[in-house]
Amino acid sequence: MPTVNILGPCAAESEEQTMRIARRLATALSGRKFIFRAGIWKPRTAPETFQGVGDIGLQWLLRVRNELQIPVATEVSTPGQVSLALDAGIDYIWLGARTTANPILVQALADAVAAYADSENCRQVTLLVKNPVNEDADLWLGNLRRLSNAIDKSTHNIRLMAIHRGCNHRPCWEMAYRLRQKMPDIPLLLDPSHMSGNADKVPLLCSIANELAYDGLMIEIHDRPQEALSDAKQQIAPETVADILQSMTSATESPTDLTWLRRMMDEVDDDLWEMIAKRMKVSRQIGDYKRANDIEVIQPSRFDEILQRRLRWASGQNISADTVQAVMTALHEESIRVQK
Repeated sequence: MPTVNILGPCAAESEEQTMRIARRLATALSGRKFIFRAGIWKPRTAPETFQGVGDIGLQWLLRVRNELQIPVATEVSTPGQVSLALDAGIDYIWLGARTTANPILVQALADAVAAYADSENCRQVTLLVKNPVNEDADLWLGNLRRLSNAIDKSTHNIRLMAIHRGCNHRPCWEMAYRLRQKMPDIPLLLDPSHMSGNADKVPLLCSIANELAYDGLMIEIHDRPQEALSDAKQQIAPETVADILQSMTSATESPTDLTWLRRMMDEVDDDLWEMIAKRMKVSRQIGDYKRANDIEVIQPSRFDEILQRRLRWASGQNISADTVQAVMTALHEESIRVQK
């Protein structure tokens, strides 16, 4: 069962909204410990979208911390934000996926953390590192080493954790598997909200996190997700997350390499069938073009060209020619069906 649960809205939108969601979470969880999260500096894609409330949000988070006795967390993207958050008294700060895509920036953030650790005001804080937005396990591992090295150079009380949030709404289980192998002592949390981008998929991903013995969860929570200024589609209600956590039990045994490999295989299968569906969509467009231009649906020379190219490719991949022939024939027959 995950033991570290970081819960709260994608963004702190107002002081009233921040306190309202924190209180409702505390009520729904009935005494279960959690960390309240809310973004105040939002690295959004388009400049016209909500960019976060900025520095004033620190005071709202501290109000949650002081009035409700709940630790608080927020995202940081610059050395200045690191200093502001830590000096203010924020307990947990995380580096987002867009930030961790830039190792130079990560090093600058690591230096800012080290400077704070050397100060007289250093408290116990936790630094969480999300995987980069692209599937790059080496970069994720490298970022964790950068931060670990910076922390090791200082006398402080700073902990380091990793957050697996997937890539472009794909799990990318292999990245987390490699992190577990290379850095088994780093606590690993799952972020099902960004991994799926879909509130309906969050419960299943939490179940998988339990199966794979993740150490915690970071989940976006909003009591009025339809009104959320960012990530509306992936935020779930406080009562829903309470039900999810209640349903989780301690795993009877640790996940084996086979458990991880099967999850990786499931992901490959999902990708494969999505690509087959995409191929059929293109086939329908080809069928429309052929009908509009009075072209025969069946083009034997075209299929033979595709098949021979795949056979040449398979010869270097240890895939039998019979398998290639069978798969390509099945795909071709289905393409003909949807073109008619």
